Amino acid sequence: MMAPVACVRALRSSLFQYHFSLCTVCSWRLKSSSLQKDALSEKQAQMISRGLPKQKPILGVKQVVVVASGKGGVGKSTVAVNLALGLATNDVTKTVGLLDADIYGPSIPKMMNLKGHPEVSENNLMRPLVNYGISCMSIGFLIEEMAPVVWRGLMVMSAIEKLLRQVDWGKLDYLVIDMPPGTGDVQLSISQNIPISGAVIVSTPQDIALLDARRGAEMFRKVNVPVIGLVQNMSVFQCPKCKHETHIFGADGARDLAEHLGLDVIGNIPLHVNIREASDKGQPIVVSQPQSNEVSTSLKETNLVRTEARQQPQQ
Repeated sequence: MMAPVACVRALRSSLFQYHFSLCTVCSWRLKSSSLQKDALSEKQAQMISRGLPKQKPILGVKQVVVVASGKGGVGKSTVAVNLALGLATNDVTKTVGLLDADIYGPSIPKMMNLKGHPEVSENNLMRPLVNYGISCMSIGFLIEEMAPVVWRGLMVMSAIEKLLRQVDWGKLDYLVIDMPPGTGDVQLSISQNIPISGAVIVSTPQDIALLDARRGAEMFRKVNVPVIGLVQNMSVFQCPKCKHETHIFGADGARDLAEHLGLDVIGNIPLHVNIREASDKGQPIVVSQPQSNEVSTSLKETNLVRTEARQQPQQ
């Protein structure tokens, strides 16, 4: 019979060998699992890249700048219109177009004072309507003014494809796209289908709007679209009588968000009745009141956008 001490030693040796074997097996399984996960991730990335459409430039367009917001009602379309006009005003040698990608709520026809249906070229392409020297295209030109757009996703995506590919833009230095609010199918489709020089995010200083503005900025980063910066709209209200300034929606909210995201605030536009009245009349403030303080702010914003866009490769 084995002595107690020898028995204990044998038991310890057996336990050690079992523990060592178990650790070896676990280590091998962990490595195998890690390799399998890496291989699966690589395969998934390959499958996703195959499923994504290849980016194809819009014929005749050199630079595309998108104006977006996470939330509606923050003045995105007003910024887009005045940005397009500012680009044309700052350099009269440049040709600028404006595309209204907001299918459910097109604003460009009214803001640019345009009505009518686009003509069709010999190549069966729609010709943009023109005002203030800006070539414009919108779903609003193709439907009745007061008609609601009650379409499902596939119809909306088909309309976006037509607006991108079936328009005779001629030769444009800049195409400004007024994006719909949010981070859905339309934003992804446009970002993945055409090369974009940069995105401008519009928000008010209000916390609720800034939450969605951050989502918008992060979305563009995920699809590799450079974010030029943030525009803080309705930043301050000045009483027309006593000149007292009130931050109705908060102060410097966009500036704080921009700092957090490592971006610049490229525009700080006040809440002013002149901007609203000019937009409603179809006489954007950049052309109707070019000497106003509000316009000087818009033109500074335009200079920054133009500078950033030029740093991107031309299409």
